[in-house]
Amino acid sequence: MGKLDGKVAVVTGGSRGQGASHVRRFVEEGAKIVFSDILADEGEALEKELGENAKFVRHDVTKADEWKHVIDEAESAFGPVNVLVNNAGIVVTKKFDELTEEEYRKVVDINQVGVFLGMKTVLPSMKKAGGGSIINVSSINGLRGAAGNSAYDSSKFAVRGMTKSAALEFAEYGIRVNSVHPGVIQTPMIEVEGSRDLVEQLKKTIPMQRTAQPEEVSKLILFLASEDSSYSTGSEFVIDGGVTASN
Repeated sequence: MGKLDGKVAVVTGGSRGQGASHVRRFVEEGAKIVFSDILADEGEALEKELGENAKFVRHDVTKADEWKHVIDEAESAFGPVNVLVNNAGIVVTKKFDELTEEEYRKVVDINQVGVFLGMKTVLPSMKKAGGGSIINVSSINGLRGAAGNSAYDSSKFAVRGMTKSAALEFAEYGIRVNSVHPGVIQTPMIEVEGSRDLVEQLKKTIPMQRTAQPEEVSKLILFLASEDSSYSTGSEFVIDGGVTASN
């Protein structure tokens, strides 16, 4: 038996990277899943790979009507939603005097408002399901600041606080809400042209002297999605190789 047998899950940003790893692990553990992304080609390929228990929906997380469509699709295909993983996110690295208002708002809309809309939209479905688990993917930059990351950091700090508020409100419905704070994960987000030297420098700042693989984060996400974490809510789960241990 899988840890998610009988569960219906929604994962955003699921076409590649960490999100795709979470989607694959959930299906392996028995979940029926709707995953979403703006990357349609990659999402459709992953849907085909995983078969009948996975459904892809193109989805802009900043749009309330598109959120409603995703939840409706999940209920229509599989039933009320038990698990939501708010994984979609972007990063813009610029100094304050270079960052435009448009860039700042875009990061906040995707990373922060998208999480708010997801939790708000899924709530009625989880009530119908009799409870559930919401996992909001923040970052170690939601625990500490970094120069050149004002937009990203502020959005990820907001996810951390919003998670705690939602956990207090949703507890009466049997819905748990937790945040996950990854450090440097080996995904396409950091595997851009010319980034190898930067990543090697980053590794030197990590006590474990390496980046994490997406599958390592998926194990933590699975724990929070399953009944193994039945008494955890409003909590921060850090997976960073020891980077924030001295904070």
